[in-house]
Order: sequence, then C-alpha cells, then structure tokens
Amino acid sequence: MRVLSIQSAVAYGHVGNSAAVFPLQRLGHEVMPVYTVTFSNHTGYGAWRGRVASADEVRDVIAGVDDRGELANVDLVLSGYLGNPDIAGVIVDTVHRVKELNPAARYALDPVMGNADTGCVVDPAIPEIIRGSAAPVADIISPNQFELGFLTRTDPHTLDEILDSVARLQDLGPRIVLVTSVVRPGQPENTIEVIAADGADVWIASTPLLPLALSGTGDLITSLFVGQLANTGSVAEALARAVSGVFGVLGQTLDAGEREVQIVAAQLAFAEPACEFEVLKIR
Repeated sequence: MRVLSIQSAVAYGHVGNSAAVFPLQRLGHEVMPVYTVTFSNHTGYGAWRGRVASADEVRDVIAGVDDRGELANVDLVLSGYLGNPDIAGVIVDTVHRVKELNPAARYALDPVMGNADTGCVVDPAIPEIIRGSAAPVADIISPNQFELGFLTRTDPHTLDEILDSVARLQDLGPRIVLVTSVVRPGQPENTIEVIAADGADVWIASTPLLPLALSGTGDLITSLFVGQLANTGSVAEALARAVSGVFGVLGQTLDAGEREVQIVAAQLAFAEPACEFEVLKIR
C-alpha cells in the first residue's frame, strides 16, 4: 500500500507523522509524508519552536507529488493534526483528486482535537471543519471517546451510548470507525478499550490501563490499524494486531522510564504483535 500521510512532524519525540511513518513502513507500506506543522517537540510540553505550514505550502507539496504522477498510485490518504484550519480544505481536495485518479483509494481521518483530560486543544474552527467537510469524505475515522462525542454532539459513556454515537458518525460518511481510549462504567478497574465498527459489525478489545500519559498513542494506533487492515483485509484482525502492538510499545516505554513513545526500540511489538488480547464481536 502507498500512503500519503498529511500530519504534523516533530524533531524530538513521536507524534503525528513522527509516530505514523515508521510503523507503516515497518509493516511494509510505502509512505509519502506531508507536514502540516514542523515543531521541535509536541505541544504537550507547553513550549516548542517551529512553524505551522500554510494551506498553500501543503497544497504546493501535494501538487508536486501530482506532477510526478504519483497521486495516481496512492492507495490511502491519511490525515491527522492540522494546526491550520485552512489545511482541511487542501486535504479534502486531495482526497477527491486521489479518488479521481484511483477510485479504489481510501481516506483515513484521525480527527485530532483533544481528549477527556485536556478538552479541545486545537483551533475552535477545526472541529466544525472536520465534522462538516472532512468526515463526509472519509472511509475510515479514528476518534478517541472524547472526540467521538465532540463530532456527534453527544456525551457517550455506556456501550449503548458509544454505539449510538458511532452510528451517528457513520451517517456522516465513514463506514469504518475506530474508537480509542474508551472508558465506560461497569468495566474492571484500570482497563481501557478500543472499539472498531465496520458498517453494522462491531468488535471490542480490552487491555490493562498502564500508568502512562503520553502523546502520540492515538497517531500510533491509527497508523497500525490502517496498516494492518491493508495487510489482513479484516477489521477484527487489524484491531487485534493494532491493540497488541500499542500495548507492547507502551509496556516497553514504561519499563524504560521514557517520556516519549519508544516506537523504534519497541518496533517488534507491532511488527510481530503477540495478539494476546481477545477481540469480541458485540454486533
């Protein structure tokens, strides 16, 4: 699979393209990264240096790829952290162009906006743009539980509420929905879940909640999920492999005492996932 990945980049650490490109490559996929921002480090540190790309700069880079005739070879457009709301329009235009050249191509949208602890941490215009412009052209979308509620104007906590919100999100456009960082009442303490829906079919996987608060895990699981989906053709298998891979990376990061996700050092965890967590079909 050839991927056009439009996301952020950091010099230090692993978020955005810095968390997505290598895992996809390690799974055997060719990746063309396009950067929406270039920062010294992710913004969770509270201070960073670098710059946000303009929409014209992102458009120009993609146009150069098109000049080479390579957009026709793209199988998947992947987008994440925008930085600049205007970039969303460039991404939507790019998706239309890629699908014009290759009707079998898909668009995977990671709607990076925030989480339950931080709230929305992006430009207030971005969620509305994602909801109104990007989601309707997406084939795959991977919100966390907070972002799922934000996009569907709901507040999902129970399984039924989450599945109702997933259906609402699918009504916007994407058939496949991956919901990460799911915490719901009635589950064992210190567990976290991931839910994957493909149309009316839904699967769920649960893992221990490790004592870590790291940026980039959402970017990592999205890249692993779409990479494994391409490799296996199965949403359930992609979920199993992606969840196992992320858990293995986080476990090694915890053991190493590092504050950045150890994607390179722990690469075997996702390249050869143990698949130790059961994936249950709930619909």
